[in-house]
Amino acid sequence: MRVLVAGGGGFIGSHLVDRFLDRGDTVVAIDSFVTGRRQNLDHVDVGDRFELVEHDITLELPDLGRFDAVLNFASPASPDDFATMPIQILDTGSIGNRRLLDLATACGARFLLASTSEVYGDPQVHPQSENYVGSVDPVGPRSCYDEAKRFAEAMTVAYGNHRGTDVAIARIFNTYGERMAPFDGRVVNTFIVQALAGLPLTVHGDGTQTRSFCHVSDLVEGLVALLDSDCRGPVNVGEPTEVAVTAFAEMVIDVTGSSSSVTYMPLPDQRGGDPQRRCPDIGLARSVLGWEPRVRLVDGLTATVAHFQGVEQLG
Repeated sequence: MRVLVAGGGGFIGSHLVDRFLDRGDTVVAIDSFVTGRRQNLDHVDVGDRFELVEHDITLELPDLGRFDAVLNFASPASPDDFATMPIQILDTGSIGNRRLLDLATACGARFLLASTSEVYGDPQVHPQSENYVGSVDPVGPRSCYDEAKRFAEAMTVAYGNHRGTDVAIARIFNTYGERMAPFDGRVVNTFIVQALAGLPLTVHGDGTQTRSFCHVSDLVEGLVALLDSDCRGPVNVGEPTEVAVTAFAEMVIDVTGSSSSVTYMPLPDQRGGDPQRRCPDIGLARSVLGWEPRVRLVDGLTATVAHFQGVEQLG
């Protein structure tokens, strides 16, 4: 196939570029590099089967040719980004997503939207299945990202229903692994950086809040399975095993061999804030895609720590 990966310089997007190239596809990666990182693609040879285009998808797209698949992984997505670039996030989820949908429609291409567990907000149902409509604060501190993705889902479904576009939606849960940016405010990279520096690992609240961490290699396999299927979704793609944040912090300390301790800080204002529990019901992915995660958390974390030690400039 000829594949367009928007956000191809990002954490997940760059791993998708690798996966498509490895299986013989031709790939065009497009990225504005507002949050994507060129170093994520430094290992990729630019040649007959790979092209990198620096461009913001909220602007009119250049002539990129025809594609068999268009994947939208272009959006700032970290807690720090929510505070510093909310309008860019909203534009990317609306204007940018529509430009990519128009391209996919014109090409007759399969379109895959990278949505998120954030569409469930601070969930009142646990674990979260795809038929749960969520509990989202439209004016809270995370609303720019939550609502951008919810709108992107609505636009994607509308194109599928009214323009005949071949669409699919993946709801991605917490993902970690090699090429994460070290300082973007997410819990995995924050803990690793703190542990490698011998600093206390900062847990907000009492540490009983949970997350479910999926290694990026598992995630990519689930995304490719969805793209190659005829399933529209939305489909949850994530790790169904919950881990308390304190237990995860202790695992990071163990894997890094750090002398760090865990310190607790007050929770910020929680109106529309970080969910207390997050865990996907992946029954649909198992039954329709034949997919479930396989990488154990300790193994994936070990690989991620090794990457940070060997590649990232932690300062």
